[in-house]
Amino acid sequence: MTPLLESEEHKSLREAVAAFAKTHPHTTNAEDNTRLWQAAAKLGYIGVNLPEAYGGGGAGITELSLVLEELGAAGNPLLMMIVSPAICGTVIARFGTEEQKREWLPPLADGTRLMAFGITEPDAGSNSHRITTTARRDPVTGDWILTGRKVFVSGVDIADATLIVGRTEDARTGKLKPCLFIVPRDAPGFERRAIDMELNAVERQFELTLDDVRLPADALVGDEDAGLLQLFAGLNPERVMTAAFGIGMGRFALAKAVEYARERTVWKTPIGAHQAIAHPLAQAHIDLELARLMMQKAAHLYDAGDDVGAGEAANMAKYAAGEACVKAVDQAVHTLGGNGLTRGYGLARLITASRVARIAPVSREMILNYVSHQTLGLPKSY
Repeated sequence: MTPLLESEEHKSLREAVAAFAKTHPHTTNAEDNTRLWQAAAKLGYIGVNLPEAYGGGGAGITELSLVLEELGAAGNPLLMMIVSPAICGTVIARFGTEEQKREWLPPLADGTRLMAFGITEPDAGSNSHRITTTARRDPVTGDWILTGRKVFVSGVDIADATLIVGRTEDARTGKLKPCLFIVPRDAPGFERRAIDMELNAVERQFELTLDDVRLPADALVGDEDAGLLQLFAGLNPERVMTAAFGIGMGRFALAKAVEYARERTVWKTPIGAHQAIAHPLAQAHIDLELARLMMQKAAHLYDAGDDVGAGEAANMAKYAAGEACVKAVDQAVHTLGGNGLTRGYGLARLITASRVARIAPVSREMILNYVSHQTLGLPKSY
């Protein structure tokens, strides 16, 4: 049964992360971001979801999402938490070989190594069945040879490797099936190009080219026939963590607006006393709290091993959090008026950043498709 209220342990973790996050100023460059990441890792926050046997905290996505939310609420959401420990760490912990676990999980947990995740392609969009990155076996050496392109891959420049989603041919059916491969950043034929984004974020986005990238046989994660299961084992945590990312960002913006509304006085009255200001802020708070409840439900279902139930809840949580985040940021900027667009208050940069929670890793429209088809049983239009 999913608890409606946080346990004392979770409350203590939330308070500890919040206190830690407030001691770090907003990170504006890669060096500050790295220092924050490493400091959080030393306290066990980055690898809280990874197995204790490999240096992690032995907890779950519930705890990891809590950490990301509180970092975001303090103005320092670490985008790579969605990718490195949540997606890549989870997939390796659940499906990786013993050698892969020993090599990757301890450094992912202690912050000394990072892993990126590459799934999106220029022509595939949200349709994973149209992925054209292919992997074929060298019949002589047994090596894998990967060819293809990926776009909007976060943090490749700071990651030690990228978990690439490719497709291999099924020997029985001849059809292509998804598989996951660990590609080192210095692998010959593995090239990256930074995408020119108008998004003010420390983590950059990249387009990747894989030109006959040769990998050893043990670069394949898990079972070649379980690729789809492994893929969704990483995508559900991704949606939960994106929800945490959005909720934290929304809480940060809302806190700025509430503080301003209490102090900003016009005609001898704080503007927060006026319902035209107070009610939209209250609505934003309600929306964020509702999104958090769904996020917690999704995280608990995932940690309990209910991948199907977690899939539905994680999509709903990501949708709710994205909408709540955008509305909270918009209302916060509107509350501050012209001040909301100045650099000093730190809200203007969120106007663009908040859209990420709506767009990535899957658009709100595709989530509505998922719910209408999978939950409501309505027919597809595609």
